[in-house]
Amino acid sequence: MTLDVHELNAFYASPLGEASRRLIGRVLRARWESCDGLSLMGLGFCGPYLDRFRDEATRTLALMPAAQGVSLWPPGERNAAALVVDDMLPLPDACLDRVLVAHALESAEHPSAVLEEVWRVLAPEGRAIIVAPSRRGVWARVDGTPFGHGQPFSRGQLRDLVRDAAFSSVFWGEALYAPPFRRRVFITWGPAIERIGATLGLPFAGVHIVEAIKQVHRPVGARRLAQKRLIRLEPALAPTASRRPA
Repeated sequence: MTLDVHELNAFYASPLGEASRRLIGRVLRARWESCDGLSLMGLGFCGPYLDRFRDEATRTLALMPAAQGVSLWPPGERNAAALVVDDMLPLPDACLDRVLVAHALESAEHPSAVLEEVWRVLAPEGRAIIVAPSRRGVWARVDGTPFGHGQPFSRGQLRDLVRDAAFSSVFWGEALYAPPFRRRVFITWGPAIERIGATLGLPFAGVHIVEAIKQVHRPVGARRLAQKRLIRLEPALAPTASRRPA
C-alpha cells in the first residue's frame, strides 16, 4: 500500500517524524558533506531531507511519484517539486550530480526500473543515496510510520537491485535503531540508542542507507589486436673451422 503525500507530511510534522528525519539526516550529511555547485534531485518523498542541502546546491528538485501525489516544496517559496512517473523521469541523460531516493523503492511497481532511470539521469561519477526500509527492522512491522508500508528489503535484495542497475556501492549503513514509539522518552533517547546501535552493529535497524556511484566503463571492442609471435632462440656454440694438414 502506498501512502499519499498528506500522510507523509503529517508524519514528518509529528515528533516521531522529526526524530527520524534527524537520525537519517545525520547519515546523509556524513556522506555528502558539501553539495556546493552541484545539481541535486530527490525522488520519492525527500523534502524533509533535501532541506539541509538546498542552500548549497546550484539546483535542487523534488520529484514525487504519481501514485503518492505531490505537494509544494519548499513551503512558502518558489516551487521546485513535480509529479512524475518514477521509472520515466522527464530529465535528459547525465544531468544530475546527486540523487536521493527515499519513500520510493518500497512502493514502486518495478524497483529495478526506478534505479535504472536514476542511473540514466546521473552524470558519470555521480552519486545516489537510497533509503529503504529494512525487512528485519521493527519499523517495517508498524503501520503507523511510512516505513511500515510497501515492500521492505533485505540487504541482499537491495544489493542485487543496486548491482543490476549498473551502480557500484561505496557505502552501506543503517539508521533508526530506536523503536518507533511515540512516547517522549523514546524520542528523547533516540540519538543515544542510535549511537549504540551503530557502534555495535545491531541487526534490527529500521532502514538501509546505501550510497552508490555511477561508473561508466569504456566498452571493449570486438576487434582483437594481432599479437606478434616471438620465436624463442636457444643459445648455441658457433661452429669452429677444422684445420686440415697441408
